[in-house]
Amino acid sequence: MSRQVLRGQAFRERPSLNAWVSLLRAHAALTRTLSAELVHAHGLTINDYEVLLHLARADDHRLRRVDLAERLLLTASGITRLLDGLERAGYVCKAQCDSDARVTYAVITDAGFTKLHEASDTHLASIRGLFEERFSGAELDTLGELLGRLPSTAPDATDCSVPD
Repeated sequence: MSRQVLRGQAFRERPSLNAWVSLLRAHAALTRTLSAELVHAHGLTINDYEVLLHLARADDHRLRRVDLAERLLLTASGITRLLDGLERAGYVCKAQCDSDARVTYAVITDAGFTKLHEASDTHLASIRGLFEERFSGAELDTLGELLGRLPSTAPDATDCSVPD
């Protein structure tokens, strides 16, 4: 039997592998689509948007850079590059911790709040469109429940609202 046939059999025999591949491909395609729409309409990548959203929801609208990196599943250098761009755009600024000079916070600015609010209507409408044109309400409830059983590192993973 050829390798090709064996590989095909392995996937047919393991629905978990099919589900995993489908999840990965869907995530990659949706992330590309949503990011492209945000960049086109608002000049923000999906990661930029997520940073602003996390900061807007945080106490005092600030988070340690290391906590942001963890929430976005980025490395320390990845979050630094991302925040540098947001700082240059005026959407985020740095703040030092009063009790520990080694700790640096990222803080959303007024311009960052404005940009987040502008982008949120577009982003949420895109999400609704992508899902509601493919799934019924009942299917979306089921999908949300099923995916909710998987591990998540994001606090408030189901809350997509932007605070006022």
